[in-house]
Amino acid sequence: MRENTGSKLYSLVYGKACSLAIDPIEKKPLYHFLPGHSSFSMATVGCNLHCLHCQNSAISQSKSIVGKEVAPEEIVKLAIAEGCKSISYTYTEPTVYYEYALETAKIARKQGIKNVMVSNGFINEKPLKEFCRYLDAANIDLKGFTDEFYKKTCFARLDPILDSLRIFYEKKVWLEITNLIIPGLNDDTKDIKKMCNWIKDNLGTDVPLHFSRFFPNYRLTNLGPTPPESLVKARDISKNVGINYTYIGNIFIDGADNTYCPKCGNLLIEREGFNVLQNNILAGKCRCGQTIAGVFE
Repeated sequence: MRENTGSKLYSLVYGKACSLAIDPIEKKPLYHFLPGHSSFSMATVGCNLHCLHCQNSAISQSKSIVGKEVAPEEIVKLAIAEGCKSISYTYTEPTVYYEYALETAKIARKQGIKNVMVSNGFINEKPLKEFCRYLDAANIDLKGFTDEFYKKTCFARLDPILDSLRIFYEKKVWLEITNLIIPGLNDDTKDIKKMCNWIKDNLGTDVPLHFSRFFPNYRLTNLGPTPPESLVKARDISKNVGINYTYIGNIFIDGADNTYCPKCGNLLIEREGFNVLQNNILAGKCRCGQTIAGVFE
């Protein structure tokens, strides 16, 4: 995605969108950020990780630069024309098309369109802090909680992702976390509990945590899908640690993607797939008076 010319790195994917689509914000997944609204989603080819279980390998691990020329200004115009309240930098890894995403985000901010980053979080501190100036929300894929898993399965390291999560939190970007549970690789309950405790101690109890079901893909077709009981067990661990909002995705489990009040237990947001069936949050609060963490209209 980059080329060294005269000791300077140049982006080869700037302005070359390989994917443009309109998605429900719940697909990112973001459950506490303007529920029910549509987000204009964009991506270029490429990724800075090489996860064996990649869900978008056709574009993230592409051997060539593909896509059509779409300028940042045009991205914002398309989002406005489609009535989208946000632009999501997603599908592949936004850090590999950083300049493209950042320029789009700056223009979007001026036009009153919010910016969303869906990322693996593997980015240096300085460029992340610059991007955070224009970001409104992020979902970070915390793929596991051991360095061994990151090295063997993703060809990366854990600590930089944890550093990024702290920065999002410090910069007050609305943050949600996704953890894809892969049988036999990152489903150890002790590690899941360590991860939940780390989130609680470093990011607080109000960061929504999404446990997602793995399906065989890319170079991990030898493994079976995540057993439903593993996802339920992870959710129970999270709740016992004290995380207020925990969800289960990529599978239907009754009530597992609904939002409930952490104080009184009232149903606040009922979901079916990516659809919001009802939203009972008023002015950011449950009717019992409890403030619900998130960004709501």
